[in-house]
Amino acid sequence: MSQPLASMTGYARAAGSVPGASFACEVKSVNGRGLDIRLRLAPGFDALESDIRQRIGKQVSRGSLTLNLSVERDGAGGDLLLNRQALATVLSAIDELRGAVQAAPPSLDGILGLKGVLEQRDRPLSPDAEESLAAAILDATSRALADLVLARRQEGSQIAAVLLERLDEIEALVQRAEAHPARSRDIILAKLRQQVADIAADIAIPEDRLVQEALLLATKADIREELDRLTAHIASARQLIRGGGAVGRRLDFLAQEFNREANTLCSKSNAVELTAIGLDLKAAIDQLREQVQNIE
Repeated sequence: MSQPLASMTGYARAAGSVPGASFACEVKSVNGRGLDIRLRLAPGFDALESDIRQRIGKQVSRGSLTLNLSVERDGAGGDLLLNRQALATVLSAIDELRGAVQAAPPSLDGILGLKGVLEQRDRPLSPDAEESLAAAILDATSRALADLVLARRQEGSQIAAVLLERLDEIEALVQRAEAHPARSRDIILAKLRQQVADIAADIAIPEDRLVQEALLLATKADIREELDRLTAHIASARQLIRGGGAVGRRLDFLAQEFNREANTLCSKSNAVELTAIGLDLKAAIDQLREQVQNIE
């Protein structure tokens, strides 16, 4: 069963709690050439990094993804600890300045109020509670990732509709180029006769030579191969879009091929109207590729 088309942008959040702590997991993604994962985990939860990366890899294949994990433990169980090294540094500085600065000696509460001298530390949960917290965080991570994937697919369905519209536009332009009379051998022959008449009205040119030149010009101006390739690329792009999944890179390659054929069509054009069709093709292809850049 095919998967829906997905964009590379999205946001999701999941939160939870266990006795003694609460947490929140936020995940967002934007466009990227590959899969770039950035984790910002709360202190003390680095051990979960490997498991979280594996879960992301199973859900997302492309995009620049950032996951933030914040954890708050209940304050009632916290301990206030004296940082003796920081206190020693402060007292040493006071002794050095005692004779150099005329000031009243600092009070005890002033010293203890200095940053780093007293530290508030959360009392650790029991091993079982810590295990439950880790399991709950991983479960919330999975829920957030599932919501992110859903958001990316919803946006992907909207982009798919736009891509199909652009392909319809490209197909209509290809059909116009196909039916353009400038591709006719008779038109090319008449145009060549007129050019010869304008350049040298008094010079006789054999009819067979004129036909040979017309055939040569017709061969150079033949865009049959380009039209066939554009038609094949349209069919391939529609198949990829409807098949869904991680097809962004393949669609981007097709968009480049579209552009290559449109450029060749313009260079071979032997009529102003046909050149205009080629330029309209290039504009539609550029719009197609802009949207393709958002696809996973």
